[in-house]
Amino acid sequence: MAKTADTYHERQEFNPMLWTIRKQLFALRRYALNSILLVCSIAAFIMFRRTGLFPVWIQSAATILLLYITFSIRIAFEWERVPVLRLGKHITTKGPGLFFLIPVLDIPYDYVDCRIMVTDFSAEKVLTKDAVPVFVDAIIFWMIWDAGKAKLEVENYRNAVPLSAKTALRDIIGKTTLARLLTDRDEIGQELQKILDARTNPWGITSLSVEIKDIVLPRELEDSMSREAQAERERNARVILGSAEIDLAEKYSRASEKYKNNSEALTLRSLNLLLDAVKNRGSMILVPSEVPHLMNKAVAAALAKKNGPGGSDPLENLDTETES
Repeated sequence: MAKTADTYHERQEFNPMLWTIRKQLFALRRYALNSILLVCSIAAFIMFRRTGLFPVWIQSAATILLLYITFSIRIAFEWERVPVLRLGKHITTKGPGLFFLIPVLDIPYDYVDCRIMVTDFSAEKVLTKDAVPVFVDAIIFWMIWDAGKAKLEVENYRNAVPLSAKTALRDIIGKTTLARLLTDRDEIGQELQKILDARTNPWGITSLSVEIKDIVLPRELEDSMSREAQAERERNARVILGSAEIDLAEKYSRASEKYKNNSEALTLRSLNLLLDAVKNRGSMILVPSEVPHLMNKAVAAALAKKNGPGGSDPLENLDTETES
């Protein structure tokens, strides 16, 4: 995709004209054997006339035989099939490989390519079920399984297939809401493939798959959908932040119950937080003048509890309470 003036355009890497020229030049190789036989026929005729070793009727018969073989031989590539008309009536389908025709009576009705083909088509400014104008680009994969029907049942199958696909796509878009069109592309492609398969099977053509390539919305609708998505993301972020605040408040509430009847532990916890702040920031913090007094009082109470009977380390109790 190439961007120009805030508008994206699809990069055209495939040149259909160049591909057609290469295809036609390659197709000329099927006449290589005919060209060799034609040259041999002309050379034999000239040689017979100059030497005069054989009677005229033998020379004429040999020349006619070589010309007959030259114009009766045909070659079809592995992926090609050739419907044959004899006196205007379809009799058989030849190919691949070497086959013979009766000159003048048999007419090869084109060399039909039976490989899988890819055709892109689009539906421009089609209203969805909820009255939203959209531009839809899609591609169809299809192939010919009966070359005779493809040439005899429809005049130009290469134009009929994409036109049928475009009509079916417009019909499906008109019956589908915009939300489903944006989310269920695969399902819509399968529905479209079934509709096309039912239309093209009588022509000897089968639709393998249909894929929606791009859906272009009006710019105003894109802006409104973008704002709606942004508002939804902000709402989700606020909900998550509120849930985190509720969890944090519950933990603070549980911690306050632990410190409610233990002023010494609360003082030591405050001093611990103060020490962590000084360590992390590496700066000086000014505290009220009564803080050293409270510190001495808390340390004295902690030592008294430790030295008393059955006493334990208050710092260990503080750590245990904090972890709980």
